Amino acid sequence: MTVLALVGPTASGKSSLAVAIAVRLITAGRACEIVNGDSMLVYRGMDVGTAKPTVAERAGVPHHMIDVLDVRETASVAWFRDGARTAIADCQARGARPILVGGSALYTHAILDQMDFPPTDAAVRARWERELQRVGPQALHGVLAERNRAAAAAILPGNGRRIVRALEVTELTGDFNATLPDPEYAIPARQIGLTVPVAELDRRIADRVDAMWRAGFVDEVRTLATAGLRDGLTAARALGYRQVLAYLDGELSEADAKQATIVATRRFARKQAAWWRRDHRIEWLPFDDPDLAEKIAAEILGRGVDVG
Repeated sequence: MTVLALVGPTASGKSSLAVAIAVRLITAGRACEIVNGDSMLVYRGMDVGTAKPTVAERAGVPHHMIDVLDVRETASVAWFRDGARTAIADCQARGARPILVGGSALYTHAILDQMDFPPTDAAVRARWERELQRVGPQALHGVLAERNRAAAAAILPGNGRRIVRALEVTELTGDFNATLPDPEYAIPARQIGLTVPVAELDRRIADRVDAMWRAGFVDEVRTLATAGLRDGLTAARALGYRQVLAYLDGELSEADAKQATIVATRRFARKQAAWWRRDHRIEWLPFDDPDLAEKIAAEILGRGVDVG
């Protein structure tokens, strides 16, 4: 059974569209479940800042890969891929249509496509993480350039996380390929992307961040900080969370933390859009089509078992 994957920039309405499609299919007698493809929705307690759909917003549709990790645990791409693929296979085995709701292009690509992951070693990575903290990303990028010139050329000097990973893999294998292979499905899928005009997306992101603050985002981060958020290698770096942590640590004012969250989220959305546009397999549709869920559900029902 073909996976329906909904992709596109943050704040484009993917989650609500997925639920609307699923409800229509279920009402028509077709089982349907949603598999989360956002790397931060896996963390328990990270609700407000990730715009995690509430139980009410899920409308009774089963969701997978949500609330499965503690904030101190690390969600690697390989771990996420394996978990999402297991959930998809389980849905298919039970005759339920899986709808994958994408987060970053990398995670969706890892879940749906042929992709090999290089080995990892916790001790080696921890050593390079400590070196990153000691010298900073720019200096560590210089170390990478000495050890693997090709990898350094493909990684921005400020991207500490990728620099550490490249140094880890280079040490373990002698090489690190910083570019992704041409996409080839490992799991049959149809990808639908939501297009949002830039000005509209910027407005939606600002509105979302305003809503996060009104909903108690700062208190959420404060609570998670006492539960070990700062100890997590991935959760603490989530958009908004690292900015609020900087506020709680006295490094930013609250107003500056809020504005920095808006700016960082807009930058991330533009990066997402650039990634998605490279994939010619995605069918792009307007985010504000009021009949979009009905059209997609009707197409699935009309074509029988498979989509696309």
